[in-house]
Amino acid sequence: MTESKIVEIRGRAIPVPGNDIDTDRIIPARYMKTVTFEGLGKFAFYDARFDADGKPKQHPFNDERFKGAGILLVNKNFGCGSSREHAPQSLLRYGIKAIVGESFAEIFAGNCSMLGIPAVRVSEKDVLELMRAVEKNPNAEISVNLETEKISAGGKEFPFSMPESARRNLVSGNWDTVSQLVSAQAEAKKTFERLPYLHGFKD
Repeated sequence: MTESKIVEIRGRAIPVPGNDIDTDRIIPARYMKTVTFEGLGKFAFYDARFDADGKPKQHPFNDERFKGAGILLVNKNFGCGSSREHAPQSLLRYGIKAIVGESFAEIFAGNCSMLGIPAVRVSEKDVLELMRAVEKNPNAEISVNLETEKISAGGKEFPFSMPESARRNLVSGNWDTVSQLVSAQAEAKKTFERLPYLHGFKD
């Protein structure tokens, strides 16, 4: 079991409004050529943030007010399109630790959970209120608590939902399946030795 229990994420938030923001918009396909995911953070929302000459465009990720914010606020169907894992990887490496939105593409949300990024759902009314509050005060701290299933911001609380299995894995520290596999090498080796199709079906 990994020791990486994720119970509460606290920090400033960054709103990226708009419905149906797909994974190609989160990270354009041409930046998916790396063998590892290292360095993908600088390509998050690249085409929305920079023009063809590499000059910055108006985008929340280029807004100095939101620099260093780790909680992403989004609207409906965020992460739709291709199931590419690079999208949540780029957000993770940019510094995003939690995503609060109206709804998510299922595979995208699952990929986020596998990386330790809670993708939690709130109502349209609540996410719009959170976005307005953050625009008004970008330095305000927000808390996303996976035990109470509530977001705290500006003295108010907002209920959220997420798949129970994902929430439980994050809170218990069981979300990192790679670390679990590595920590159980002895058991994995025993299983390998018992698999008949790996040994020519010999006893």
